[in-house]
Amino acid sequence: MSINKPKIIVCDHIHDKGLELLVNDNRINVENLSKLNKNDLLNNISNADVLITRSSTDVDLKLLDNSKNLKVIVRAGVGVDNIDIPECSKRGIIVMNVPTANTIAAVELTMAHMLSSMRAFPYAHNHLKVERIWKREKWYGYELKGKKLGIIGFGNIGSRVGIRAKSFEMEVIAYDPYIDPSKATNLGINYTENFNDILNCDIITIHTPKTAETTNMISYKEIEQMRDGVVLINCARGGLYNEDALYNGLNSGKIRFAGIDVFDKEPATNNKLLDLNNITVTPHLGANTFESQLNIAIQAAQSAIEAALGISYSNALNLPVGTGGLPKDVQTYVNLIQKIGFISAKLNKGNVKSVKIYLEGEDVLPYYESFQTSALVGILRESLGENINYVNAKFLAEENGIIIDKGNFASSSGFKNRVGIKLTTNKDIIQVAGTVFGEREERIIEINGFELDIKPEGRMILFTNSDVPGVIGDVGTIIAKHGINIADFRLGRDKNRKALAVIHTDSEPSEAVLNELRELQACISISSVSLV
Repeated sequence: MSINKPKIIVCDHIHDKGLELLVNDNRINVENLSKLNKNDLLNNISNADVLITRSSTDVDLKLLDNSKNLKVIVRAGVGVDNIDIPECSKRGIIVMNVPTANTIAAVELTMAHMLSSMRAFPYAHNHLKVERIWKREKWYGYELKGKKLGIIGFGNIGSRVGIRAKSFEMEVIAYDPYIDPSKATNLGINYTENFNDILNCDIITIHTPKTAETTNMISYKEIEQMRDGVVLINCARGGLYNEDALYNGLNSGKIRFAGIDVFDKEPATNNKLLDLNNITVTPHLGANTFESQLNIAIQAAQSAIEAALGISYSNALNLPVGTGGLPKDVQTYVNLIQKIGFISAKLNKGNVKSVKIYLEGEDVLPYYESFQTSALVGILRESLGENINYVNAKFLAEENGIIIDKGNFASSSGFKNRVGIKLTTNKDIIQVAGTVFGEREERIIEINGFELDIKPEGRMILFTNSDVPGVIGDVGTIIAKHGINIADFRLGRDKNRKALAVIHTDSEPSEAVLNELRELQACISISSVSLV
């Protein structure tokens, strides 16, 4: 009887072809509530097994509290900024997205903004169409041919922008510390590890996920180093360019033109960038083509059906607590190794060459595959963002030439169970290990030979230094001077007169703080990691 069929509720508008797939599948029940206002929607989703959402529905505590039967959320699109993924994980709700359906749409919009910026196309159009003025001499532009294009982020979208830019006879330079350089050079595109090479380009376009590392990646300092008359494009995520710095650069003429599709806060109808006359803007149209919407709807519908029936969970972005068939104590270790992977990647930024997974203890040893997957998600999350998930982690790692192997701890730790990672990149080797105290107390117990006892949570500064008098005082003074409160300070020392301090702070340390710490004579290395 239909009462036993899983129920899928569509919260936001999707293409009719996607709805047809859902309605015509007699294995499920479907209800399209996309026309309801959000308050009414909340009152009608209590019996949903699967929700299909877009950006206009916030998956927050209020929605989750009204969805007692919910097992899966399918985001019909890429971005999941409006979904409380940690809370979904706690409740055992799988979050999935559709990461590749709008690739070509985003690529072509980038090229449209690039051409519009070089030729001031919208302004020339309005001059004739709206003002009815025919004045050809006012609208001299620039050609793409021969111009140097800097691409920040050379993944699915950035690489395709590069291919199209080459067809315009542009000189293309790619910056992406997380890829093998051959991914660019095999396409006839220059690869650089020096970010200043990008800042020296005529046109710069960014195609990265929004992370702690990429937020405000282009700000006052970077704009100051750019060529006079540079053109900036952002069709990726709002906040990758600092909007105040962008405004100042456009207003002063340092930036000749900009093409912007995404903003810090949307809808951006009151954004001051709209007041400028040397910018083309669109209202987040990266996925707004008929082809893209068709692909998104079909893929979202297929994913929702398969998830509702328990067949597969394609592009799952989280590993919910309470699912996956793992014992609860093992789940805690699996969560821990993902954090260890993330910390390792932050400490050892670069092109990942190999990953070794270390397990010790009879409770964790039988679940190597789960630990491997979770570790890879943690390691690759910073570089791939929303593109990495528990389904494709191993595939993407192997596709990027990463060697994955089992490792053996050199000696017994005395802990009942222990997990760890050895991460090798083109820059360095990092080894991090951890354990769990009691049932849920996750701990990092070793970083590169330094024995520690730290909780992998919150905001952390990891400061490696020569073990000489006065360093702790200097570090504390600098952090306090910038108005940052230290929540916890842990220190590990080795036999080579080196020390590692792990400093938990109540607020995010700015780049100015990190740079001042770097200037200390005793400083060997410094990194900032946020697990908030």
